[in-house]
Amino acid sequence: MRNTLATIYQSIEILSKEKGIDPQIVLDAVKDAMLVAARKHYRTEEDLVAEMEESSGAISIYALKQVVASVSDPVHEISLEEARRYDPAAEVGATVRIPKNTEALGRISAQTAKQVILQKVREAERETIYSVYSGRVGELVNCTVKRFEGPDIIVDLGKTEARLPKKEQSKLENFSIGDRVRCVIKSVDKAGKNAGVTVSRAAPEFVVRLFEQEVPEIYDGTVVIKACAREAGERTKIAVWSRDRDVDSVGACVGMKGMRVQSIIRELRGEKIDIIQYSDDPVVFATNALSPAKITRVAILDPVERHMEVIVDDTQLSLAIGKKGQNVRLAAKLLGWRIDIKSEEEKRQEIESQMAAFVVPGAPVSVLLDFGLAEELVETLVRAGIATVEKLGSMTPEELQEIPGIGAETVEAIQAAVISYYGQFEVALEPEPAEAQPAPSGLEPESEGPAAAPEVGGLEPSGEALPESDSGLSEPELPGIESDTMGERDRTE
Repeated sequence: MRNTLATIYQSIEILSKEKGIDPQIVLDAVKDAMLVAARKHYRTEEDLVAEMEESSGAISIYALKQVVASVSDPVHEISLEEARRYDPAAEVGATVRIPKNTEALGRISAQTAKQVILQKVREAERETIYSVYSGRVGELVNCTVKRFEGPDIIVDLGKTEARLPKKEQSKLENFSIGDRVRCVIKSVDKAGKNAGVTVSRAAPEFVVRLFEQEVPEIYDGTVVIKACAREAGERTKIAVWSRDRDVDSVGACVGMKGMRVQSIIRELRGEKIDIIQYSDDPVVFATNALSPAKITRVAILDPVERHMEVIVDDTQLSLAIGKKGQNVRLAAKLLGWRIDIKSEEEKRQEIESQMAAFVVPGAPVSVLLDFGLAEELVETLVRAGIATVEKLGSMTPEELQEIPGIGAETVEAIQAAVISYYGQFEVALEPEPAEAQPAPSGLEPESEGPAAAPEVGGLEPSGEALPESDSGLSEPELPGIESDTMGERDRTE
């Protein structure tokens, strides 16, 4: 057993360097493991301590007991006489250490010690990994594919391994052992099922980090990435904004002839990328985010709950929604708003239905009281849910007789009242008789006053067309003007 323990100390420094763990943590783990093995072997409740000799690597285990004049608890107490067998200077009230035989622990106890050591080392390793990588969440790292565990990929980060789960992979990608890949650190956990480092190639942060590396304007802060929404393997929408008026944010990300964005698309294995111009105005931002569809108008329904309605032309509806709703879904993630998309036709029908709701549904049944219907019968109809004359008129006699309290005679009374009600409108719509008959053929109607004036030599009836000298002439003298005019024309001829 001593030879076995002696080799442990020699391995501590190597283990510490490989795992990046403080050697003292490993030493404490070894001591704890030996104490667990000793308690299991001796089956005792004594207070045990372990010490390691650095020169030989041997571990000694001691039982601690308090020196008392009269022993009442043999497990934790020892008499003065017996204590001086281990420590001649022992006194009452002191604590003595009683050595335990480690040679008797055997192979099983050594195996138990080994398991405890490995567990302690793993815990220390997780703590070290957490302290190193917890502050690097969201950072882009270079990895090497090490092995496959089912659908998950285990990658090597250098100092430790990381897990690339299936849900964090793009469906367009396939890797082999030894491939170098770039990932973003998604999370770091100390305990639980997902203990360790988890990396991702499907997170929106991965695309953001790629743009930061590829576009100098983003790296130096001239262009800012305001939001990013992604469905890995399908499409990404990224909103950018420029701090400098002279710098086009979208153009900077696209690059000359699309070189910058094409480099990122190759890294994403052909995934589509939409670069959107950011705006503080949600209406403008939504119009940009729903590209390539052309938006007719945007209405803010609830600014507190961040709910908006987008109206598009009927031909643009499918383009705005996208394949399986992808375009509007990504736009909603990008904006952080709930978006309802409707076509012009759908909006028109909605408005018509809303306007129809404000129209009075019909005349109340109570108006039939004026047409001979009893008040008790009106109350019976209202209780049965028949509130308008229109609804009452559309019902058959059989349907009316199904109402409690209404029989065949009552149905006739109802029909008579309804007929009388509608009869008043028929009377009102009858045409009135003509007051004047047309004149017999060949007879012209008598013209009165100024109506005949236009036929007099083509003169206008108003006095302005006449000379000032004739302005005082009365209407009977008009024919004289015509005769004088004709006489002048004869003399001229």
